[in-house]
Amino acid sequence: MLDYKRKAFTMIELVFVIVVLGILAAVAIPKFAATRDDAQIAKGRSDVAAIRAAIVSERQGRLLQGQSSYINKLHGTDVNKLFENNGTVANGLLQYGIVAQADTNGHWQPATSTSSLTYVYRVMNADNTFTYTPADGKFMCTSGTYCPDLTN
Repeated sequence: MLDYKRKAFTMIELVFVIVVLGILAAVAIPKFAATRDDAQIAKGRSDVAAIRAAIVSERQGRLLQGQSSYINKLHGTDVNKLFENNGTVANGLLQYGIVAQADTNGHWQPATSTSSLTYVYRVMNADNTFTYTPADGKFMCTSGTYCPDLTN
């Protein structure tokens, strides 16, 4: 009697494993892309909530000083650092600000180089424009495909 000891996988077993791995990859890769998009929306939603809370907090500080107006702009002269200190240390908005990156998904930028009232947040290559109104302190999404996702 011959006693054969099996020391390797057969070609059919290897092909079967490769096919199974290919199927798993085909299912997993689109899920990872969707997760990235969801993360960009979640980041934008978090940023909007922080900006709105900072506007209200800054207004509360003004009310304690006897001023009823809202902050007049959301960032100072540095257009690379948004929502930070309104140009003076006394009028802080976000403690560290948000770094502006033009035409990059998941990032903010001023709508124009001189704007301190209108901002763009890019999600999935779609620009969503936010406008700050100093008269009533509202920071609203005024145009863009993902406005409902970013503000609800």
